[in-house]
Amino acid sequence: MSNEVNTDLLRERSTATFDAERLTEFIYKGPDKVKRKRQIQNLVLQDKFLQSFKPSEFYDRDAQYNNAVRRQIYIMDRMEELGLKSETDRQKFREVAAPVELSPFGLHSGMFVPTLERQGTPEQCRKWVPLGKSFKMIGTYAQTELGHGTFIRGLETTATFDPETQEFILDSPTLSSIKYWPGNVAKTVNHCLVMAQLYTQGKCHGTHLFLVQVRNMEDHTIMPGLEIGDIGPKFGFDGVDNGFIRFNKYRIPRMNMLMRYAKVLENGDYIKPKNAKLTYGAMVMVRVMIVMDAFKTLSKATVIAIRYSAVRRQSELRPGGEEAQVMDYQTQQYKLFPLLATSYAFLLAAEGMSHIYAKISSDIERGNLEDMPQLHALACGLKAFCTWVGCEGIEVCRMSCGGHGYSHASGIPKIYANIVGSCTYEGENTVMMLQTARYLSKCYFRGQRGESLPELIQYLTTDLNVKSTLGEDCSFESLVAAYSHRAARMVAAACRLQQTNQQKGMASHDAWNKSTVPFIAATKAHCHLFIVRNFVTILSQRKVDPATHNVLSQLCTLYAVYGIVENMGEFMQDGYFNQDQVSILNRKVLALLEDIRPNAVALVDAFDYPDHLLQSCLGRYDGQVYEALYEYSKSSPLNNTDIHSSYYNYIRPMMQKRSESKNISAKL
Repeated sequence: MSNEVNTDLLRERSTATFDAERLTEFIYKGPDKVKRKRQIQNLVLQDKFLQSFKPSEFYDRDAQYNNAVRRQIYIMDRMEELGLKSETDRQKFREVAAPVELSPFGLHSGMFVPTLERQGTPEQCRKWVPLGKSFKMIGTYAQTELGHGTFIRGLETTATFDPETQEFILDSPTLSSIKYWPGNVAKTVNHCLVMAQLYTQGKCHGTHLFLVQVRNMEDHTIMPGLEIGDIGPKFGFDGVDNGFIRFNKYRIPRMNMLMRYAKVLENGDYIKPKNAKLTYGAMVMVRVMIVMDAFKTLSKATVIAIRYSAVRRQSELRPGGEEAQVMDYQTQQYKLFPLLATSYAFLLAAEGMSHIYAKISSDIERGNLEDMPQLHALACGLKAFCTWVGCEGIEVCRMSCGGHGYSHASGIPKIYANIVGSCTYEGENTVMMLQTARYLSKCYFRGQRGESLPELIQYLTTDLNVKSTLGEDCSFESLVAAYSHRAARMVAAACRLQQTNQQKGMASHDAWNKSTVPFIAATKAHCHLFIVRNFVTILSQRKVDPATHNVLSQLCTLYAVYGIVENMGEFMQDGYFNQDQVSILNRKVLALLEDIRPNAVALVDAFDYPDHLLQSCLGRYDGQVYEALYEYSKSSPLNNTDIHSSYYNYIRPMMQKRSESKNISAKL
């Protein structure tokens, strides 16, 4: 493999109008953090063991799982040896050490232990959390069932309290009640946090969490009364053992119910929580993380597609001229540059959402539950919006790479497989959108009654008779106003339809169901507004040098203007824009493509993803894509022999048989 950098990439980097290093510092919040990130990454890149694995697609499923367990245990041990204590350092190490592999211990660290900490009593935390952090107790989270997923109230697994033995009896009363899909449950963990319907004194009190031992902690055998297995191959995540659990009147101690908020006393009395949604904390936290994952996956795909578009030359732009860089075609720019802008928008959306989550979580800890509905609605909506857009964008990036994008060598298929599942896990996206829509509906009618609204929702009071003031400059103020108007109008229209349906005599649930399509559209507009407004706000607050600020402003403007152009009907339905303003917006998009073109490679370089993290022949920093593709193809296991065994077993006998048959026919 050549050590030279592709000349086209060298030129692209030399002509950028800003210093990519300054933008990297903006992304990771300062030069010290960038330096630390690179130190951590270099520890991985210099590790011979971690560099010894072939691409995962060259292994069968059993080997992928085995490699994942082996590698992740090594990673944990290595982080201890290196003294990496902060979660940020550990996350950076894991991210590069296993770039396209979910950990068989991921849910243990990411959801099991944090849920114990947040929902266990002080006594329970003292007993269980040290066991979890030391990996003596390895756990996961089991909510989804064969017949129910996002609709938590419909879960069928039961936990019935027996006061005589002071135990809960867990049972899977139907086939559809089998816990199905929990990650890491098939082979890895020995404990689960199980979501089940709580029964005591003959009454159901809804779903609660229970700590359940599923395997013997000495020899890892499955506990009597449980049936556990793997669910088989999936679209992706083949290194993760998603599984099923069937309970057959399985008993656990009373104190294995997580009782920080709700309790069952020794006599069977049920003490309900102050707010039933207090237990949503773990799910909200995971949805915040998913928004960040949407940024990471989309940004990786844009790095690959844009670098490859700078290296790949195809056809002639000018008759008789040299083959042009694919990125010089306006159609390629229109595909990729808005996705580049979206990546930056999602990065800042995740940052903004994290700040809101931290603030409201702190308020909740102090007993202030006022903003919990706002947090839940924001997490649901952004989780759905960002994963939908991210998946669509990654597929555009794949197709923008032509035929090579279809190969695993591009790295994009694995990126897509790793994010597409998030459209359905941790809440199916349509259901998530409708949960946000219900919140918006409540806020709209509160506003109509003159009640005060939370800050993020105050746009619902926008005067819909006011028209746009947008001019040639497409100012941030005019763009945010446009998104506010669109969201306010669409929420109002959906709510009026719901109200009209009820006035016609429909039951409230029917009136709601028959207005859910416009509510989904309105909720998308609400999420889109949050991301645009958040981008503008952070640009006004974070201090950067003028050149970096200028290119970020171009990305922000492109994200906003492109979103309007692609959804023009929703912005023009009530005449908010006039025809001249529509022309301004269409011209602005094309002008911004030209503005961003000289900076495109530097803008993806700023994400500072090492080649090992991208796992892509097409997205290499040095641009030596054809050499990399050739080397990748030679590593295919099918190349281990010149003549495959199928030739001797099937092809040659077939040829001989047909040859003999032809000879017989000739004689006849």
